[in-house]
Amino acid sequence: MNKSELVDVVAAKANMTKKQADEVLCAFLSVVTEAVANGDKVTLIGFGSFERRERSEREGRNPKTKETITIPATKVPAFSAGKQFRSKVSSSAP
Repeated sequence: MNKSELVDVVAAKANMTKKQADEVLCAFLSVVTEAVANGDKVTLIGFGSFERRERSEREGRNPKTKETITIPATKVPAFSAGKQFRSKVSSSAP
């Protein structure tokens, strides 16, 4: 499912126009992105949590030269699925 398909489904379920659904979705994504970038955790009970995690410095290998390189520490976004989300996904597996 891509963004436009998501907008269509949200608009239908929330009984709103596609334009309104797109504005809501864009606002949601903007707020979550900004909060996580600032180091805040966004938790949606039953769905999951978005947060920023620290990835420590580590050694890697250049695949072309086989030379060992140091990959610097960085901050990455992370999502942890909530209990209800996990159970819904696992119960719908064929």
